[in-house]
Amino acid sequence: MNRRPPLFVGNWKMNKNASQTRSFIEAFLPLAEKISPRVGIAIAPPFTALAAAAAALATSSRVALAAQTMSEYGEGAYTGEIAASMLAEFQVSYVILGHSERRLYQHESDAAIGAKVRAASEAGMKPILAVGESLAVREEGNAVAHVLAQLEGALGELSEDRAARIVIAYEPIWAIGTGKNCDRDQAQEIAHAIRRSRTAFAEVPILYGGSMKPENAAAYLQMPDIDGGLVGGASLDPASFAALITGAVAA
Repeated sequence: MNRRPPLFVGNWKMNKNASQTRSFIEAFLPLAEKISPRVGIAIAPPFTALAAAAAALATSSRVALAAQTMSEYGEGAYTGEIAASMLAEFQVSYVILGHSERRLYQHESDAAIGAKVRAASEAGMKPILAVGESLAVREEGNAVAHVLAQLEGALGELSEDRAARIVIAYEPIWAIGTGKNCDRDQAQEIAHAIRRSRTAFAEVPILYGGSMKPENAAAYLQMPDIDGGLVGGASLDPASFAALITGAVAA
């Protein structure tokens, strides 16, 4: 395990209502308490379940709360948006920004994502910036350049001090739900390029976000520049998520 503390974030996407969220936390907390306190754990339920999650987590500091996105704007006439100050009300510690599904379906640009990163940072939350390349980009041999361009596009205006306090998640889009596999060496190549691209990234957590599961998590965590996971489907079940984390950090 790397010298940097591991971090695992469960991205629930559009899954679980408030009642299901409470049930998950009730089952997961006893399992999480058995995991080394050095390991950071967070869950990102839908907006509609944040209040239930915050209440269920109020008795424990073991699991942090994350949001799946937020607006780059403050409160105002932005129908359907959620401001950073609204998330802070629920003790949200992390915000996932730039996820591939947001880039695809909501057409989020690097500039807009960068504005969100700055807004989250200014509000005292830790941004989790997701970056990654498509199959076409990878087959052209431009994976590293593409990911570094995403980072520059979103973080170019961020100070070194604030850049050192974010989390970066690498999503190999081409390997998610396609049957193709991003092996640990391919993931490490990107993670290493990210880490050496800016002095501020020397100690930031870099997470792997390509269909991490209990059976493959340990292999990725053995890589020197990979510090944890942005976990999708495997984080929806308490036992599965706990097993993934336990197995990964024991490797």
